[in-house]
Amino acid sequence: MDDKALTAIAFELYALPFEEFVAARTAAAKAAAGSGKELPAAVKALPKPSAAAWAVNMLAIHEPGVLAQLSELGQRMRSAQASLDAAALRELARERRTLLGTAVDTARAVAERQGRSISATIAADVERTLQAMTADEGATAAVQSGLLVQALSADGVDTVDLDGAVAVPGAVAVPRATPLGRPKQPPATVPEEEERTTAEPGTRRPADQPRLKAVRETPRPASPSALEKAKAALGEATAAEEEFARLAADRQSQLADTEAEVADLTRETRELRDRLKAAEERLDSARKNLGTAAAEAKQAARAADKAKRSAMLAQERVLRLGNTRDS
Repeated sequence: MDDKALTAIAFELYALPFEEFVAARTAAAKAAAGSGKELPAAVKALPKPSAAAWAVNMLAIHEPGVLAQLSELGQRMRSAQASLDAAALRELARERRTLLGTAVDTARAVAERQGRSISATIAADVERTLQAMTADEGATAAVQSGLLVQALSADGVDTVDLDGAVAVPGAVAVPRATPLGRPKQPPATVPEEEERTTAEPGTRRPADQPRLKAVRETPRPASPSALEKAKAALGEATAAEEEFARLAADRQSQLADTEAEVADLTRETRELRDRLKAAEERLDSARKNLGTAAAEAKQAARAADKAKRSAMLAQERVLRLGNTRDS
């Protein structure tokens, strides 16, 4: 199968408006029928993206600069975490909140331009996906590909689960980097005594000795102390607390808005029911009046017909009497 052809088709399909995907996929599979059996089957197997994944793809296609900002921020956050810089982590967490809010608003606008509005639930999935890309380089590559099929999430400890997250995994270079929240460990060093015993006597080349000596004499960076690790953990915990507090406040605000909307709709429904009841009563009365009016109209029509016949008879009598007098 031509992987390049499948990738090209996938890029076209995942750039379409949400409601057009299935029909376009069917058409693309039929169009690929001349390329053998494997390519059409692979096209048919391309999964329809979730609404949140589609919104993120629209962001990657139409507003890639927004994702570039989040990617750069993620690099700085991972660097701060690796250096156990708690103060920098707190500041970067605040910056991330601002960027995420802007990115979600932009995703809403882009999605609406593509013919679909985003609910609060979908927006929350979009935000979690964008937050995941700041925590993991693999998630960054997946999000920026424009081929995302499901929302992502990160817990700050393990790498983001990208299994089945991208439509064509081979089309995206997905590095497996250390996630945000787990400092990179320095490479293990071989003890000098062990290094000396790993080679047989007389087998080491003299040219290697100055280099090995320089390596041994180079001061190794000290491992972070328990206090530094604790400070970094505190910084991360504080940043997480602030972020979840903001998320809780947002959800509380959404709850209040939804409750107000429900109250308004309930009131409007009650008013409409009252109006419907009044209209039904007027309709019933009008139907009764219509029946009465129809009966009266029928009666009047009969009376008019009777009067007409009486008038005709009277006219004939007058004519007869007039003719008799003349004779």
